[in-house]
Amino acid sequence: MPGTFDAVLKRVAGDPARAGIADLVCLLAVEGAERQAQLFRLADAIRAREMGDAVHLRGVLEFSSYCQADCYYCGLRASNSGAKRYRLRPEAIFEQAKRGATLGLGTIVLQSGEDPWYDRNTLSRLIARIARETPLAITLSLGERSYADLQAFREAGAHRYLLKHETSDRRLYRRLRPARSLSRRLRLLSWLRRLGYQVGSGCIVGLPGQTLSSLAQDIKMLRDLDVEMVGAGPFIPHPATPLGTSEPGSVDLTLKVVAVTRLLVPSAHIAATTAMATLHPQGRELALQAGANVVMPNLTPIEYRRQYEIYPAKACLDETTEHCLGCLRGRIEDIGRTLGHGRGDSPKWHTGEVTGDAGQRRR
Repeated sequence: MPGTFDAVLKRVAGDPARAGIADLVCLLAVEGAERQAQLFRLADAIRAREMGDAVHLRGVLEFSSYCQADCYYCGLRASNSGAKRYRLRPEAIFEQAKRGATLGLGTIVLQSGEDPWYDRNTLSRLIARIARETPLAITLSLGERSYADLQAFREAGAHRYLLKHETSDRRLYRRLRPARSLSRRLRLLSWLRRLGYQVGSGCIVGLPGQTLSSLAQDIKMLRDLDVEMVGAGPFIPHPATPLGTSEPGSVDLTLKVVAVTRLLVPSAHIAATTAMATLHPQGRELALQAGANVVMPNLTPIEYRRQYEIYPAKACLDETTEHCLGCLRGRIEDIGRTLGHGRGDSPKWHTGEVTGDAGQRRR
């Protein structure tokens, strides 16, 4: 046994590099309002110490709902013949990016399904134009691409790449992501590191068949990958998927995952996800008070948002970006936090701690 909750919490926070799976399971399994609050308070204190009080905004632009993957948990899966699909042209993507910069956002997240219509040259030209004509940091969330693609995007000016590992449980991964492998996913993450990206990963909390041990392994994997960004949100079933009748993930368990992740990866940017806001009206605020420090407002044109249906009834579908930013600003200030300014790069980029294969300081 790892010991009492108090002892484990103190040990993990004091020496996260030595935390084992049993320690993390102990923290994830904790019950009772006071003990959970104790975990969240410590995670929040570590967040304040390592990252400050600023909440960084990342504007998400969902530019294509086409996807060639067939993941059981996602409404964009290729087999969902009832899904309405769309693609934004590169010029429209650029205009939305420029709009995000005008609204004061420091980062744009270009997100899509795995859509080969956007080939290497098309995306490289788009990325280079955004990098040249705006001050935005550029994060990509495009799923699995070739090494040559990832290299070209980095050379064009992309700064970050978000590629969730989804689950570290190889059996569960094979079952929920047909024709895909966790080994390839991890290889792609190593490529991103080699190419000099700021790397993001994360997991889905509450997948059918998931255990606390596999969630603990997810968090340990994030520590071992030494990621700069983390996304950990609750599972929300989509009715047009094989998991459509499953129970959604737990808000409480997701908060514990966020908090324990902050203990293990203290200097990472951790998102308070839209999925949390979808399941709970104060979901983002709760995550921000449990160790998170990033919120991702939606830059996607309103007429397309319902078609980017990873899960149904996503929060803020009908709000303009301007309205959403005003709302988020008020919510952030209400919990005693400040709004971040600028790009919000990883602290490691300011210190020059992280380098790529060439030994060059990452930009």
